[in-house]
Amino acid sequence: MEEVYMKLPRDGVETVLFMGIVSIISVNLIAPMITMLEIGFSWAHYLRTLRIIPFMWLAVIVIVALAQEPATKLKNKIVNPHDSFNSQILIDILCHVVMISALMTIVGTWIGQLHISMAPFYSYINNWPRNFAIAFAVEGLIAQPIARRVLLFKHTHQQKWR
Repeated sequence: MEEVYMKLPRDGVETVLFMGIVSIISVNLIAPMITMLEIGFSWAHYLRTLRIIPFMWLAVIVIVALAQEPATKLKNKIVNPHDSFNSQILIDILCHVVMISALMTIVGTWIGQLHISMAPFYSYINNWPRNFAIAFAVEGLIAQPIARRVLLFKHTHQQKWR
């Protein structure tokens, strides 16, 4: 149980650190992947994507903050407090990614196209499952494990100095 505590944020500063790591990794991987699948693979498209990433990152931060409470409530309805750490984390990631990807499929299209239109609504049924799968894979396999490893490293080194 000690190892579980070592991988979780303990205060507001660590929560911001965790969110920062996860969001920066996620936006830098997910946005280019989705863009390349949408409009094709080329250096010009990749460089265009890099220009919108700061705006995408801000949108992700806002949407993560808005989705935090509903996603946590949904997770708590699905898992039992006595379930394993890994199952709780997996369901937590799943609930958050479902809500965030649902909104970012619309907002991300607007940011990527640099204007608000009805276009994301017309292609939503086709795009959201793909966007969800990409986001879930990046969050579950790359971004959150790295952020948890950073917290584990930070907490391990804090204990050594006490």
